[in-house]
Amino acid sequence: MNENTDESGPEPVAPDGLFVPLRRVRGVLIVSIVLSLCIMLLELPFLFRVALMIVIIVGAVWVAATTHDEEVTGKPEKAEVDNEMAGVSGERLADMLSDPMIVFDHRGTVLFANTSALDAFQPLEKGTGLYLRFRAPEMHALIQGVIADGAPRSIDFFERVPIDRWYKAMVKALRNAEGKPELFVLLFRDQSETRRIDRMRSDFIANASHELRTPLASLLGFIETLQGPARDDAAARGQFLEIMQKQAERMSRLIDDLLSLSRLEMRAHLAVNECVDMTAVLNHVADTLTPLADGLGVTIERHLPDHPVHVTGTRDELIQVFQNLVENACKYGQDGKRIILKLEEEESETASDAVVSVQDFGHGIAAEHLPRLTERFYRIDVETSRARKGTGLGLAIVKHVLARHRGRLVVRSQLGEGSTFMVRLPKRK
Repeated sequence: MNENTDESGPEPVAPDGLFVPLRRVRGVLIVSIVLSLCIMLLELPFLFRVALMIVIIVGAVWVAATTHDEEVTGKPEKAEVDNEMAGVSGERLADMLSDPMIVFDHRGTVLFANTSALDAFQPLEKGTGLYLRFRAPEMHALIQGVIADGAPRSIDFFERVPIDRWYKAMVKALRNAEGKPELFVLLFRDQSETRRIDRMRSDFIANASHELRTPLASLLGFIETLQGPARDDAAARGQFLEIMQKQAERMSRLIDDLLSLSRLEMRAHLAVNECVDMTAVLNHVADTLTPLADGLGVTIERHLPDHPVHVTGTRDELIQVFQNLVENACKYGQDGKRIILKLEEEESETASDAVVSVQDFGHGIAAEHLPRLTERFYRIDVETSRARKGTGLGLAIVKHVLARHRGRLVVRSQLGEGSTFMVRLPKRK
């Protein structure tokens, strides 16, 4: 007589809670019985066949029961996860974003700004007008446009304060149940590093083109002269051919360095794993460059240990590093008449390093040039560098090799006292 919801409520749940697992158990048991009948047909001892059937049936029942337990226990686990997610607010999630994010209303008033936005665009507080904080016309147009029609937009935006940064500013409307824009989300993607790399790439191409064009123009000019006015002038022809040879060698050195740099960049992600003896490497470098040093009136003093000092690396690349450094010391520090090539071992609680220093006693380098020495094509004195057969890529190659070997380059210099280039490499364990 009394029809209440307590009696009718459980009925829709029953198939999922009881009958489905029972059907699953029945299916498993049927399969086990079929397998048992197949076993009975095999020519095996009777007791062995009976034991095998019992194992199959018991195993089937256990599998079905386990499946049912997992389904039952899985529901509380899901509920527990849902409860945990319910405790995570949208603001907490937004604060975890590394990109600045601002939520504003139809009046352009800030309703929320995550931690990244507060750090990047100070002062920025709740209730602040976006039009007052961002005064750039393109930002005003971005905000006004999305408020007017709710369509998503994006612009490239340059922020000068507190530091120069390039952003991709993107805005999108949050709509209510009726589909009308209610709130607006403004997201900034920092593109400063991407633009810096693009600028470096453009500068590199321009510099490489210029460095190749100069000797090429010289070669073309001398070829034209030899084909014309100097065709029958043996003395001029010999002089011009000598200059052309020097220009061709300059182009060859530049191309070799460009290819070396390209190969290093392509292998930057590959691990180095050779066992390299730094004592042997530095002796090899000193032996190779002694004729050059003698020709410049420079003495290479070796302060190297008698025993091997092992690092993990690539021998040819490390030879290239120290050939560049010692050759630079010979060419640009030749006024000091000597350079010191030293290898030391430094031990501490946290590190064990091989420390190589190349010291010259030449003119030295002004402090403003030191941070840029490893940039491609950067030269302190362009004419001096070209006269001494420099390409402007040697220290860039050094930087790339050391980065691949987990090494560091430190440069110390004083005008009038000379320079010291110090390389620190982790010793092989």
